[in-house]
Amino acid sequence: CADGLRAESGRFLARVQGPVAGNVLLRREQYRKADDARCSAELARMVLIGKIANSRTVLQRAMRDHGEKDHMDTARMGEAVLRLSAYLNLLEKDNQLDMVRGFEGDAAHTYFGVFDQLIVAQKEDFPFGERNRRPPLDNVNCLLSFIYTLLVHDVRSALEGVGLDPAVGFLHRDRPGRPSLALDIMEEFRPFIADRLVLSLINLKQVQAKGFTHAETGAVLMTDETRKTVLVAYQERKKEEIMHPFLGEKVCIGLVFHVQALLLARYLRGDLDGYPPFI
Repeated sequence: CADGLRAESGRFLARVQGPVAGNVLLRREQYRKADDARCSAELARMVLIGKIANSRTVLQRAMRDHGEKDHMDTARMGEAVLRLSAYLNLLEKDNQLDMVRGFEGDAAHTYFGVFDQLIVAQKEDFPFGERNRRPPLDNVNCLLSFIYTLLVHDVRSALEGVGLDPAVGFLHRDRPGRPSLALDIMEEFRPFIADRLVLSLINLKQVQAKGFTHAETGAVLMTDETRKTVLVAYQERKKEEIMHPFLGEKVCIGLVFHVQALLLARYLRGDLDGYPPFI
């Protein structure tokens, strides 16, 4: 299947989808495991190990590349890294789903609590106090929300491409109209793709304050020109090659969504003992 974005504005228009791939046995196994609290907790745990490990790497990379030379509060950053490491240790244990969700919320609060330290250019134009959405209330959150939306469309397409139901998740539970499984799997990619891209766009001054507008409701919106800049940067990012941590092969970042969808399908079918998150 393919998602369509309007070239002039970057807004979502429609999606084209062929017959559902895969077989019904895979989807039935997905539904059975999603109804099993223990299985749901196990998969949610693995997804969050990927997310928190990647979040920690973003902080460590920033400390290495910028540190004190850009007036970064390395003490706060170091404390956040230690706290994220502690949550990873907790997730190594067999926990119930509610506990896993609690760790995720605390880890996200820790990570975004120092996210402003990662912005080393245009700090006055791109202040960041906390993560907010629906609507985003500042320029940074506007960028994050937009790229997260692009991510979830790509992950959803990858899941459908291997025959999984993107609406039935494990960490995110069923809700009408919500692609819960796509939201689950995209958690691993948020820090590595979306957050790092936002930081690059700001710190390299590829986006500027004049590219954002403020609505009467307080919502912050991108201009069409800024939206196109972000879309181009996102597509270019997907062309970059990395060494996949599980396959041990070079793949384009844009194909990693499909690789993880295939690994998830193999796990649900019983071909793998566990789901290997993208770290």
